[in-house]
Amino acid sequence: MSGQPTRTAGDGRTAAWVVGMLGTLLLMGVLAWILVRSTRPEDLTAARAVERYKFLQEVRQSEATILTSYAWQDQAKGFVRIPVHRAMELVAQEWQEPARARSNLIARVEKAAEPPPKPPEKPSVYE
Repeated sequence: MSGQPTRTAGDGRTAAWVVGMLGTLLLMGVLAWILVRSTRPEDLTAARAVERYKFLQEVRQSEATILTSYAWQDQAKGFVRIPVHRAMELVAQEWQEPARARSNLIARVEKAAEPPPKPPEKPSVYE
């Protein structure tokens, strides 16, 4: 045998199989990644987050208006909504005399809790 190295029949085939398997796995991975990226539905939470943020801003604006402005709460009973800082000033001023403040508080609660007047009774058609 003239100086050529001896090779076994399986050496070239094994390398070809390994390269073929790795190439196939790589190709399958790329195809799976493309499939996942192209079939993903659009993100629903992003639109919902924008909607929630707008609603939160509306609520905060309405609360700020309620807490800082004068308005009728119940005009029939004579209840007026006043800003919080002014209400705190009035309470501090009123409670300088606790006995009078307590009686005023009880009177206001009774006025607020009184039931509305009964509707007039319909006269009977037979009268």
